[in-house]
Amino acid sequence: MKRAHIRVRGLVHGVGFRSYAKRYAEELEIKGFVKNLRDGSVEVVVEGYDKQINLFLQILRKGPWGAKVQDIDVDYEEPRNEFRDFRIEA
Repeated sequence: MKRAHIRVRGLVHGVGFRSYAKRYAEELEIKGFVKNLRDGSVEVVVEGYDKQINLFLQILRKGPWGAKVQDIDVDYEEPRNEFRDFRIEA
């Protein structure tokens, strides 16, 4: 298990990016959250196995229809086991 702190930049607000991330996180059975940031980027924190997180990152790079993902930063950390599911935060 590992934890990934992800920052997605580009046209990612107003295109359903958070719902898109939630749908695939639940499908891949990873836990964490996604939220819009004031600077126009999206923050995602997930915990799961390497294979799950790597696939999730590929999905985020594509983004939903209408999104234009320009850059993704990922920092890996030790898991904290603080999540019970994947949620959208305001």
